[in-house]
Amino acid sequence: MLSGLALRSVLKSSVGVLFPSFCSPTCSSALMWRLSCGSRCFAIHPPVRHYAQPPKKETVPESQLSDIPPTMLKKEYSAVPLAATTDDIVKRLLSLELASKRDKVEVKKEQLIAKVQRDPTDRDSVEVRVAELTTMIRNCREHLQKHHKDKANKRKMLLAVDRRKKLLKKLRLVHYEAFEKVCEQLGITYTFPPEYYRRATRRWLAKKAFCIQVFKEVQKQRAEQKLKMKQSLASKVTAENKSEGTQ
Repeated sequence: MLSGLALRSVLKSSVGVLFPSFCSPTCSSALMWRLSCGSRCFAIHPPVRHYAQPPKKETVPESQLSDIPPTMLKKEYSAVPLAATTDDIVKRLLSLELASKRDKVEVKKEQLIAKVQRDPTDRDSVEVRVAELTTMIRNCREHLQKHHKDKANKRKMLLAVDRRKKLLKKLRLVHYEAFEKVCEQLGITYTFPPEYYRRATRRWLAKKAFCIQVFKEVQKQRAEQKLKMKQSLASKVTAENKSEGTQ
């Protein structure tokens, strides 16, 4: 107990002499510090220096706008013939090199629409709406990878995914060839919804049995009504035939 108190007092007041040395020859080459306090010596570990480590490089996924050349003109100037004959400074101002991200997204949306539209004037078909939603979803996903706390953008992306899933389901049922073309051209992987599952409780089983019993009774009553109607029609026909034979 006295030795522990002496060691604490020495460490607090920084009294004593520190001699760097190695441990015993049997130990490894770990550097130790020997603290001499009167007639006793204490071996302590040297202070650990935590040097700054280089930051980890985060893998940034490839953007959907990376394949757009910067020399391409903006959407509103692409159909103007004079834009291609102007000098280099004006071309640079009208191109995507100095354009905002919104202009680049508009150009990307037009490229995806051109892949799946039925004719050059098609702007409201299911395929075109799927292409527009795909551009919006990918743009929101890239934004969320940098700003993962943006809840409004996440909600917007989930609503767009839900709308696109409904459109693809409708297109798959109506026109399967167009559905395959859209998925192939836009790089969409269509996944089927999970099968419906409900835990079978005693209350749910009793309710199901009661509903089945009611359904069977209703079907039985309808069959009896149909039989009565057939019998009444047959009796009317026979009565008419007898009246015609007597006349």
